[in-house]
Amino acid sequence: MTATLPDDRFFRRESARLVATLTRVLGVRHLTLAEDAVQETLAAAVQVWAFRGLPDNPSAWLMTAARNRAISMLRRERTSRRFAPEIGRLAEAESVHTPDSAGAHLPEPLRDDELRMMFSCCSPDVSEDAQVALVLSLLCGFSAHEVAEAFLVSLAAMEKRLARAKKVLSGSRALFDLGARDFDARLTAVHRALYLLFNEGYHGASPDAVVRRDLCQEAMRLGALLVAHAPAATPATHALVALMCLDAARLPGRLDEAGELTELSRQDRTRWDGRLIAQGLELLERSARGEVVSEYHLEAAIAASHALAPTAEQTPWGEIVQLYDALLRLRPSPVVALNRAVAIAERDGPESGMRELQQIRGAERLAAYPFYPAALGELELRRGRPRAARKHFQAARRLARNPAERRFLEARIASIDAGRGGQTERSDGEGPDGERHRAAER
Repeated sequence: MTATLPDDRFFRRESARLVATLTRVLGVRHLTLAEDAVQETLAAAVQVWAFRGLPDNPSAWLMTAARNRAISMLRRERTSRRFAPEIGRLAEAESVHTPDSAGAHLPEPLRDDELRMMFSCCSPDVSEDAQVALVLSLLCGFSAHEVAEAFLVSLAAMEKRLARAKKVLSGSRALFDLGARDFDARLTAVHRALYLLFNEGYHGASPDAVVRRDLCQEAMRLGALLVAHAPAATPATHALVALMCLDAARLPGRLDEAGELTELSRQDRTRWDGRLIAQGLELLERSARGEVVSEYHLEAAIAASHALAPTAEQTPWGEIVQLYDALLRLRPSPVVALNRAVAIAERDGPESGMRELQQIRGAERLAAYPFYPAALGELELRRGRPRAARKHFQAARRLARNPAERRFLEARIASIDAGRGGQTERSDGEGPDGERHRAAER
C-alpha cells in the first residue's frame, strides 16, 4: 500500500513547530538535540506513512513521536543523570494538538513557542545575516544547503555561520520571554529578518530561480503570527505584512507560462490575487492607526498604488515618486534612489530619469546589481540610442544572477539587434528597494 504524503510545505511547517516546542521544554542549550530528534521523526514519518497511510491527525502524531524520540535520545546519553530533569519534563508534557491539514487554529502554547523562537533567533548578540539564516533554518525548516543557496555562499561557510549563531543562541537558558524589556528592540530585528526573507523569495539572488514562493509563504506565515500576538501587532507589523500581501498578490503575473520574467507593464492583471490585494489593503489601513510612519508603510503604499492601478498606463506615478521621496529621506539607499529615478522617468520622461540615475549617491554600491545597467539601457532606448542601450544590457547580462534574468536581458539585446528596441517594454518602476538583496549579498 502506498499513501499520498503531505507536500514539502507541511513538513517544513511542522519542523518549525516541533523544534520550537522541544526547545521550550528542553531549554535552548539542547537546541541541537531538538533538531536531531525532529529530523529523525520527519524521516521516520515519511517511511511509516507511505506504508501505513496517514494518521487521523498527522501533526499530533509528529509531536508525540518527536517527544518520544527526544526522550530516547536523552536516555542514550552516557550522562543521563544530567538530563534527568529534561526527561521528566518531556515525559510529563501533555500532547500538543497542532492543526491538521484542514487548517484549524494553532493552540496558544504552540503559537507562543514559535514566536519565542523567532525572537530568540533575532538576538542582538547575533549578526543580522545570521539572524535571517537562523529564521530560515529553525523556523522555516530549510537545510543548511538551501540556506547557503539563498545567501549565495558555500555550504561549508553557511554551516559555520549557523553553528556560530546556534552557539550564541544555546547560551541562553530558555527561549526569549515575550514579556521581556527588550521586546521592542527585538521586534525591530524580527521585522527586518522577515522583510529580508520575503524579499529574497520575491526578487532575490538565487542562482536557480528568480522567484522562490516557499520563502515568501514562510515569511507571510511568520508575519501572521506577529499580527495575532497583541504586543507584536504594531502599526509597523501591520504595514510589513500588508507589503508582503500586496507583493505576493502579483507573483502569479511575474512569470509567464514558460517561466520567463514578465515586467509589470505587460503582466496580465487578471492573474493577480484579488484576495491577497484586499487583505493587504485592509492591513495597510490598520497600520495607519499609529503615529509613526515606518519604511514598511511607505513601501506598502507604493505596492498598493501598483495593485490598485487598473492598467499600467493608469499607474499614479506622481504619487509613487512622492512616496519614494519620503522613503529616500527615511532610509537613504542607492537602490531606493534607483527605483525613484525609474518612477521619475515614467512621470517626466527618460531624460529626467537618466539625470536622476546619473546623480545617485553611492552608485558604486550598485556595481554588482544587474538592474542598474538594465535601467540605464531601458532609458537609453527610450531616448532613441540603441547602441548605448545595448552596451548597458550586455553589462546587465554579465551580472544576471539566474537563468531567468539572463534570458530576459538576452531578449532585450535581441530586440535591439532586430531593430525593435525602440518599441520596448517599459521598466516596471517598482524594482527591489535597497534592503531587498542584503541577505543575498553577504
